[in-house]
Amino acid sequence: MARRKTRKHRKIRDKRFNVWRSRLRWYGLPLLGLTLGIWAMLRFSLLAPEPPANPEDICDIFREHTVWYDYARASEEKWGTPIATQLAFVYYESSFRSHARPPRTKLWGRIPWRRPTTALGYAQALDPAWGEYLVANETTWRTVRTDMKYALDFVGWYNHLSNRHLGIPLAAPRKLYLAYHEGRGGYARRSFEQKPAIQDLAQRVQIRAFRYDNQLKQCEAEFQCWRWYQFWPFCRSGN
Repeated sequence: MARRKTRKHRKIRDKRFNVWRSRLRWYGLPLLGLTLGIWAMLRFSLLAPEPPANPEDICDIFREHTVWYDYARASEEKWGTPIATQLAFVYYESSFRSHARPPRTKLWGRIPWRRPTTALGYAQALDPAWGEYLVANETTWRTVRTDMKYALDFVGWYNHLSNRHLGIPLAAPRKLYLAYHEGRGGYARRSFEQKPAIQDLAQRVQIRAFRYDNQLKQCEAEFQCWRWYQFWPFCRSGN
């Protein structure tokens, strides 16, 4: 009699388990996908910081987004590109918009069609260059082009390669930007010589980089030792 009850209870348990497994298969996975989609949207889009209110002054940029100074300083220490040059690149590449993309082309002049390039994010990194960056550096699933931390590190890394392979000084924003825009191969072939608009843009990048640098000299101390846990002699204040 006890064996019959045990078998009966086992059958009921197995039946309930199969019911829940079926429900999980049909409802659980779609709900999981929806949850992950909402999380990704919040993490990488809705919660992205707004462009700075005054992009003309690097001091105001860092006052509004102080952590960006930390990212730029870390990139400078790692790769050598000055903070002001990094921010000048981002200004002209994306206007400090985290999810910037090239506008779509129009099919038959009316229908939105493909984008002309795969550029994305603050630094407008193309898929091939970004893939090379991911392989060359210690990256995680959180390393995305829409995060200023990695965008600035990418700019520093790319300019480091331009310096190493092309001999471009890291204190020469115009030449660095020409190599960044045209690619190192294009720069070596001097493809920019046939593109006056690109030469003009590179010159504007340099002017802004120098202006940002002069501005930063007046306010950089504000962004050193600004966290509650940073204090002398374990921070850079006064350097």
